Amino acid sequence: MTRLNAHFDNVALLVTHYNRSRSLEALLNTFKSLDCSFGEIVVSDDGSRPEHLDYVRDLEKKYGFRLITTPKNKGLANNINKGQDAVTLPYTLYVQEDFRPKPVFIQHFTDGLDFMTSNKSLDLVRFYAYFKYPYLKPYGKGFSEMVFKLWHRGYYKFFQYSDHPHLRHSSFLQKFGRFEEGINMDVGEYKMAISFLRKKGKGIFFDDNAAIFDQVNTATEASTASHRKEWKTGKSLPVRMMRLIYLQFKYVKFNFDLFFMRSAS
Repeated sequence: MTRLNAHFDNVALLVTHYNRSRSLEALLNTFKSLDCSFGEIVVSDDGSRPEHLDYVRDLEKKYGFRLITTPKNKGLANNINKGQDAVTLPYTLYVQEDFRPKPVFIQHFTDGLDFMTSNKSLDLVRFYAYFKYPYLKPYGKGFSEMVFKLWHRGYYKFFQYSDHPHLRHSSFLQKFGRFEEGINMDVGEYKMAISFLRKKGKGIFFDDNAAIFDQVNTATEASTASHRKEWKTGKSLPVRMMRLIYLQFKYVKFNFDLFFMRSAS
């Protein structure tokens, strides 16, 4: 049963934000409606337009978070890095502003935090994903350990790390390196995923990958991420053949990168 008035005093909620102030408000308000609070809240803004930044400053007074800003947009990698630098507590729940926790959040977050505090070798607790991680070993209370082996098939095996909502040690960047700035955000996330594997990160994944959070994009504050290209989702035979060849190429490339790509600094 979900408990009320849950306060996680050793956890910082880190939210990255860019031009979606109403989405940020909805996220914070949802946590409040669940009677869920954290030791600190850090909102890292990536050079939002003045009308959004002004609204966020009003939210700062209402919700008591610490706002970290930059004079111009520097990309998601910089936004995560400077936000994480501002955290002062041992654990970080990282959430982008377009997510909403569901009523079951407190129960499963408590379990994930308990696992992380009792097992110091655990680096990551994942609460949401578009696709279920393909190789899992039961861990307990609805979580499974993500298992990586070189002989496993499919390129999804490389993505134990994801920018979707997750709990991590606040020292995560010291162990796995900082996010590389000045490059495409998908490439930056991929490089962190490779670093996580190379440095033998250990993580668990909530089996029902869409049960704890919703991702909400409104018409007025649409996602700032690029949409998938048509050839990646099309169903015609030529498109499917091209996609199959591309996926085989990615699988080979990812294995190569695991051994030879420059590590995150």
